[in-house]
Amino acid sequence: MSIADMLAALLPHAQVVLASPREIVAYLAGGLAASFVIGAAFVRTMIPLRWLAVAGNIGFVIFGALRPQYLTLFVSVVLLPINLRRALQMMRLTRRVKAAETASDLSGLWLRPFMTARRLKTGAVLFHKGDLADQLYILVDGRIELAEIGFELERGQIFGEIAFFAPDRRRTFTARCVDDATVLMIDEATLKQLYFQNPAFGFHLIGLVAGRLSQDVRRIEQRFGAAGSIAPSHGPTRHHIGGLRRARGGSRLSAQTARRKDAAHDT
Repeated sequence: MSIADMLAALLPHAQVVLASPREIVAYLAGGLAASFVIGAAFVRTMIPLRWLAVAGNIGFVIFGALRPQYLTLFVSVVLLPINLRRALQMMRLTRRVKAAETASDLSGLWLRPFMTARRLKTGAVLFHKGDLADQLYILVDGRIELAEIGFELERGQIFGEIAFFAPDRRRTFTARCVDDATVLMIDEATLKQLYFQNPAFGFHLIGLVAGRLSQDVRRIEQRFGAAGSIAPSHGPTRHHIGGLRRARGGSRLSAQTARRKDAAHDT
């Protein structure tokens, strides 16, 4: 079929569409929806992609309702709330990340909507040193300590994140409950999904790890500083100097006594 034949076949249909305001609105909505869907294919970040998907769903709902095209209408009605909910979740997460960065908040309570709760009894071990890291945690209430160093975590503190970035992905300490405790958990798959879907979250997570490492360095420096302040001096103390003087005096006395004995023996 030539181009002229195609245009001749489409001309009657175009006349029918242009004669009906309803058809005009339907095709305009469908055309815009198709352009939004095509544009979403070229977007690299998740939030704009979701909003383009929402706009496309709305356009196809209008097109499917006015034409009517029931299959198109059904698929778009199902996808619209899903895409809208995901877009709003990403927007809320972005605001929380920015607020956490502004407040220099190293806790992770802004991750609560993506986490699940777990209750632990006194003496329970959340993870052992050397375990493979598969969860990131936040202490909601109770007391948990890192057994090897005796460090007690604060409420609202995020922990267990460094093992995700370690080469062997192993826990460096044992987390044990001092009292009954509640923690929030997020698995590795969800964490990676948030990381790749929201660049702001990824940068904040990197900042969180860097901040935690800086805290560990300062803690080590303080411990070494305290140990150095109470360590004995390697230089000569007053007690040492006095002992050296007494030893020298004793040596002189012994030499004098020996000379006297030799003189008495000669006489």
